[in-house]
Amino acid sequence: MSDWKAKRFWKEATAAPAEGGWQVLLDGRPVRTPAKAALVLPTQALAEAVAAEWQAQEERIDPGAMPATRTANSAIDKVTATRAEVAEMLAAYGGSDMLCYRAESPAELVARQAAEWDPLLDWAAARFDARLAVTAGIMPVAQERAALERLGAPVHAMEPFALSAFHDLVALSGSLVLAFAVTEGRCEPQEAWRLSRLDEEWQIEQWGVDDEAEALAQRKRAAFLDAARFWELLG
Repeated sequence: MSDWKAKRFWKEATAAPAEGGWQVLLDGRPVRTPAKAALVLPTQALAEAVAAEWQAQEERIDPGAMPATRTANSAIDKVTATRAEVAEMLAAYGGSDMLCYRAESPAELVARQAAEWDPLLDWAAARFDARLAVTAGIMPVAQERAALERLGAPVHAMEPFALSAFHDLVALSGSLVLAFAVTEGRCEPQEAWRLSRLDEEWQIEQWGVDDEAEALAQRKRAAFLDAARFWELLG
């Protein structure tokens, strides 16, 4: 029974205007979230993307092939009710941003991290007036409270749909700065994902590919790119 999937019951999925935004219709009937709330989306582009996911389903519905639908459902059913808590959790990544924690050795990796990550921290300092400190090793480094507040302010200002996409960008990369770099247009999503994986790629260069770890990395990469696309569709 664990492999059971619902069957497709509609012929056509379309996007249409709705009160407060856009909706997805299955043969003229509006889609609802798992919690039975109205699936009202903020932009036409996002509604059309969600409709395309429904239209692409075959005989059995595969939720794993519907990332925009899944994120929209989360925004409505979960994030809307806990927006302040989610924003606070994501803003807290500024205090332990992955870009701030550098290797102590070897020298080649130390140099690569500096060359690739320092420009992003410089950008964040200029864009948000928030200079983050860098450390070597795993011991925590204290960040200036004012800098963290300035980085956190735009996170707290996000509406649930934006916050849902931003959540995945931050959580999957381990970096508030990298997530901002994507949403602010500083980095293309593919490049941001590569930058988040410098340490892992270094290990691969030294020791080769672990198939299981690589498969997990590819799933995370796909989810990161899906989140970036969802953000773009918000518009």
